[in-house]
Amino acid sequence: MENENIIVEETQKKEGAGTRLTQKIPFKKRFTTKRIALMAVFVALSFAVSFLEIPLPLFGASFLKLDFGNVFIVLISFLLGPMEGVIICLLKEGLRCLTSSSMCAGELANFLITSSYLLLPSILYQRKKTLKTVIISLSAACLIATGVALLCNRLIIFPAFSFLFGGSIYGMTVQEAFAAFWVALLIFNLIKTVAIGVLTLLLYKRLSNFLKKIKI
Repeated sequence: MENENIIVEETQKKEGAGTRLTQKIPFKKRFTTKRIALMAVFVALSFAVSFLEIPLPLFGASFLKLDFGNVFIVLISFLLGPMEGVIICLLKEGLRCLTSSSMCAGELANFLITSSYLLLPSILYQRKKTLKTVIISLSAACLIATGVALLCNRLIIFPAFSFLFGGSIYGMTVQEAFAAFWVALLIFNLIKTVAIGVLTLLLYKRLSNFLKKIKI
């Protein structure tokens, strides 16, 4: 149905069938000058917005801060493809490493979490461009990314901060700190991923229309 489409994409129809097939972009055309320039803009936007943090101290976890830099990464993964989304995420976190206070542990974790969030929706969207596909896949991605976030905090972020703070986090071991904060981390990452998904849905159509006008 027309009202189920996020935006009308270039499609083909098989003769005698109603199956819609998305035109595939040849690999050599994925990195044209315009597309590279667009990716650079989105790296800069994602990097800059990531510093606009909103404290969200759930259950005493004062280190939790919400930012919307990843909206631009998820948007580009829908607009150009999952490969471009992962590349932009890698470049953005690489820039963040220049100002890292966690030996780049936080940036590594963010790369893993964001990649796990964008891959499923963007891959499915390349195959079936409907609002239903986006909503279902983004909902699943929220759960996947939240699970990955818990693992990254337990295995990467908490050990890194424990090392930086002399072997403890708020006077607790890594195991004790994770046990104390895992519920806060769970709720925080669910809020963050859902918020990013909603903003992506709100911004996608206008941005996609604009890119079509400039023939990207």
